[in-house]
Amino acid sequence: MTDALTLFDDVVPAETPVVNRLLQVRTVYAEPAAAASPRGRQVLARFPDAELVEVPSHWQIPDLHGNEGNVERWVRVKTETLVLGVKKSVSVRPNGRSADFIAPSTANGCAMACAYCYVPRRKGYANPITVFTNIDQITRAVQRHVARQGVKPEPNECDPFDWVYDLGENSDCSVDALVSDNIADLVATFRTLPTAKASFATKYVNRQLLELDPQGRTRVRFSLMPDADAKLLDVRTSRVDERIAAIDDFVAAGYEVHLNFSPVVLREGWEADWTALLQQLDDELSDAAKAQAATEVIMLTHNEQLHEVNLGWHPQAEEVLWRPELQQPKVSQNGMLNVRYRNDVKRAGVDRIQQLIAQHAPWLRVRYAF
Repeated sequence: MTDALTLFDDVVPAETPVVNRLLQVRTVYAEPAAAASPRGRQVLARFPDAELVEVPSHWQIPDLHGNEGNVERWVRVKTETLVLGVKKSVSVRPNGRSADFIAPSTANGCAMACAYCYVPRRKGYANPITVFTNIDQITRAVQRHVARQGVKPEPNECDPFDWVYDLGENSDCSVDALVSDNIADLVATFRTLPTAKASFATKYVNRQLLELDPQGRTRVRFSLMPDADAKLLDVRTSRVDERIAAIDDFVAAGYEVHLNFSPVVLREGWEADWTALLQQLDDELSDAAKAQAATEVIMLTHNEQLHEVNLGWHPQAEEVLWRPELQQPKVSQNGMLNVRYRNDVKRAGVDRIQQLIAQHAPWLRVRYAF
């Protein structure tokens, strides 16, 4: 073990230390190649007081993965721990509704702690941010893939003109941008690609992103839900009012800004609370934001393993997330066994929220709802 800034003899890149309630990092677990890379050294320089611990693989950290005792430290681990790794596969995968393709991840895990998040299901009992440091390899893979696609032949629900690449399948890119310049590099990359655009959903307002000059080539999808739900389920995120207040600023800065109504949680009073949220959007967003807006509507999907984890650190959330009387098993596209609302319940919920959108925010195009 060693101090993060004394591992190397040569000069470490100058970086301003991160000062943020989400990230008070005490330990960085790192693969040696990741720690020695330029991007890894940048991350270490942003957390100069952290202890560096070498590990053979970012997936093989006994203190984190499979350590059931970490359930009781769920939020603390996210706050105090980072992981540096080299992403082995940089392949681009086809997607569907939200994006045409999934770009190689530049991070995995999150400093936030949304109670319904699916990412921890793969990582055992801890889910801090893992930064992948081979960003040059990742951006080259994206550039090659975009070049192979050529011009998009016809519109689809992802976008009428551009191929859309999701950047944040397993993380929140706005928080990732606090830790490294991976997201800044990707925004700059897509700025040069006239046939493609980047896309990511976020629950965190990082105003540093306003300085990246995306020139319309990056779509930010602000995830929203009624504040009553967010206070219970969106642990450590930016408050809903703050997310809404940022939308106009991101549009003015050159981002395409969509909304992400996800997850829609069916509980007593949900219709009234969603009505209030839609009315707030109608009242507060500018005409420019409304003109380019669209939304995705995603009903809650849950998982028995995550349910058990949540009972160990946030059982109150499970009172609304775990509703066996309303839910049925579902095998997801990734092969995981989850639970979702019963077909009749889900169908009624999807229909009702679309009715509410049409009534209270008729300018908001629904890209898809399921």
